[in-house]
Amino acid sequence: MDDTKIINYSNVFLSCFSDGGTKHARMAKEHYLSYVYAGEMQLEERGRRVRLCKGECAFICKDNRIQISKMPAGGEQFKSITLSFPRVFLREFYDAMDKSLLPADARHPQSSVNKLVIGPDIISLFESMTPYFDSPVEPTPELIRLKMYEGVYCILNADINFCTVLFDFSEPWRIDILDYLNENYMYDLSVGEIANFTGRSLATFKRDFRKVSSLPPQKWIMRKRLQEAHDRLCSGNRKVSDVCYEVGFKSLSHFSRLYKETFGDAPSK
Repeated sequence: MDDTKIINYSNVFLSCFSDGGTKHARMAKEHYLSYVYAGEMQLEERGRRVRLCKGECAFICKDNRIQISKMPAGGEQFKSITLSFPRVFLREFYDAMDKSLLPADARHPQSSVNKLVIGPDIISLFESMTPYFDSPVEPTPELIRLKMYEGVYCILNADINFCTVLFDFSEPWRIDILDYLNENYMYDLSVGEIANFTGRSLATFKRDFRKVSSLPPQKWIMRKRLQEAHDRLCSGNRKVSDVCYEVGFKSLSHFSRLYKETFGDAPSK
């Protein structure tokens, strides 16, 4: 189970935990700039693994599947600071910036997880946020917005080619709903987010989903997770806890109860 404590200051996330480690599947719903303040983070994207140690930073592009592992290291509990960049903010940033600064021949990055070279700008940005880990005082909305602006400039300073993903405002193509869900059932997505990722409005998604399933989307996902867990447990000597989290459940007890209700036996059998 993910025992990470997360403090959310409107697109700036401070996360920490002190015992053990945690691993979970996660969909990058926005572009993220993530900095490891203490401990260690590992990000795996389609078999490619990127390790972030204390003082290291990565730019994570949206709409890609990654596995995230967070753990203490060097005798320190894990702590990270992450900036999230919503589409509307990036649109405002782009509209206000000097477009001549952007190269006409910029190349699209090949990976969604990009480890950045640490410069004074990145150090200054994140070190200015660390006091809020233990402070009862919340940063003002104006300060948060300033930090988000700093974050975008840090990304562009690291590699100007990142402008191709930061400022890509094209609408997504509509894709097959069941193909998408069969690939992404394990991620913690709302119905609205699934609609967005498949290139639909919420109303259109609900209408289209009724054409392919008699179940509501969340019940379809739950049934898919349970069936996938059943197949994995029956196919080999797998730990119940590993399978539970792999297919998207956050609670082992909740998974075990639903599994027994569905298949008649506890998953351990």
